[in-house]
Amino acid sequence: MAHRFGTIGGGIFGEMHIRALTQRARRGDIEYVGLADINSELRSARAAEYGIDVFADFNEMLDVASPTAVTIATPDHLHRDIVVACVERGVHVLVEKPMDTDVDGCREMVAAADESGVLLQVDFMKRHDLYHAELKRIVESGGIGDIQYGYAWMEDRIEVPTDWLPSWASNSSPAWFVGVHYFDLIRWLVGRDAVAVSATGVAQRLRSIGIDTYDSIQTKIMFPGGVSFTVDSAWHLPAGNEAIVNQGIKVVGSDGWMTVDSQDRGTRGLVSSAPGAPASMLTPNLGLFKESTEAGLPRYSGYAIDSIESFVTNVAMLERGVADLESLKGAYPSGKDGLEVTKIAVAAHRSVERGGDLVSLGSL
Repeated sequence: MAHRFGTIGGGIFGEMHIRALTQRARRGDIEYVGLADINSELRSARAAEYGIDVFADFNEMLDVASPTAVTIATPDHLHRDIVVACVERGVHVLVEKPMDTDVDGCREMVAAADESGVLLQVDFMKRHDLYHAELKRIVESGGIGDIQYGYAWMEDRIEVPTDWLPSWASNSSPAWFVGVHYFDLIRWLVGRDAVAVSATGVAQRLRSIGIDTYDSIQTKIMFPGGVSFTVDSAWHLPAGNEAIVNQGIKVVGSDGWMTVDSQDRGTRGLVSSAPGAPASMLTPNLGLFKESTEAGLPRYSGYAIDSIESFVTNVAMLERGVADLESLKGAYPSGKDGLEVTKIAVAAHRSVERGGDLVSLGSL
């Protein structure tokens, strides 16, 4: 019998979850049982486009549709209660990053999943970017020696907080929304937990238009042995920036270095979106997401899809008894990974509030 999957939260990125899971359902290896979202207009739109069942409340979906697993893409600060409710029912969970914006919330989720013996996976999709996977392989093979330092950047255009997240951008920040991607990626590459953080931030442009959050946060993450990384996160770039997000990472080791520019991958041009429309600069990132057609049906690909489909694979292995949680350990971004990333982000915000003071992660 096919395993049953549902989605809670069907907004901008929740739609990516719907795409990935309905695609798997078309292959016949899972059953997609529906979407739960509190927004009636959004429910209607998703039901019409994808032909799926929809629910106004996630508990109703759990009661009526009885999913084996769910993916959660609600606003960040709402993850905690939903995750705990699902895992306490024995449902496997993939939750969007960050797992929670509170350290105790993460601990509660991890404890609840451990108690129920279910999978708790966090959607840190950057690990599935083929270039990052190659960077990881090179690091682990000793190709650049021992990691000494590095830096990363992820900068969104201002439309992200103003147009994508108008109802909850003030409950987030550039560090929470984009910085955590690289906080996780760096931990994954270094292979150790961070020990301390210092950060500075500027709150100016967004506050001037009524969104009470930081424009930019620069975070320095320290690991044992003097290893450190700086991460620049921002979401106030003007609309004229040629890409919605500018991002990349450089890692320097004792015997070499490697840079992955995740935005400008060699394709760039001045193009029009439609005949007669004004031309603008474009740097497409086809590695993230690409939609095509196969046998008359939509075909979705890219690491944003791969990351979600990896959860499907993990659930199938667990449910079929060919793997257990212990044997899967280290093969996916776990609740513990989510907890450690949240510690970094919480420490960054505390440091900003304290004028850049060093914050020990052991104090959280």
